[in-house]
Amino acid sequence: MSSLALHYVKDFERLCQKVYDCLTPRGQFVFSVEHPMFTCREEQDWYVDDQGNRRHWPVDHYQDEGIRETTFLTEQVVKYHRTLMTYINTVILSGFTVCAVKESLPTEEMVNKYPEMNDEYRRPMFLMISAENERFLIANHY
Repeated sequence: MSSLALHYVKDFERLCQKVYDCLTPRGQFVFSVEHPMFTCREEQDWYVDDQGNRRHWPVDHYQDEGIRETTFLTEQVVKYHRTLMTYINTVILSGFTVCAVKESLPTEEMVNKYPEMNDEYRRPMFLMISAENERFLIANHY
């Protein structure tokens, strides 16, 4: 299980293969990353009008995978942008069966407590993927 760390890993393909090789049959690989819609631009923020109102979340250079240097909690960090297609296909090509793909949504409780969370319905911030080691499926198929 990995929570919001794999978008900092340069070689996602190698990581997936290592996870696959380390898991026992029917092992689960569950991870979350910042959503590719969120990481596609180095400037990871809303487009605002002159009054500071959030107008929209800009998406640009989505297909251009690679390094994104940005600020996170006042620190400069290096992230690796990948498309949704790359995340899913890399997991599959590593031998896993994808069980679920989810995009983050705030709960009603979160929106009630923090009204600005209502903007999280406008774009997903996180991507979650659950996959299973296929060796179990293949071994028990016959």
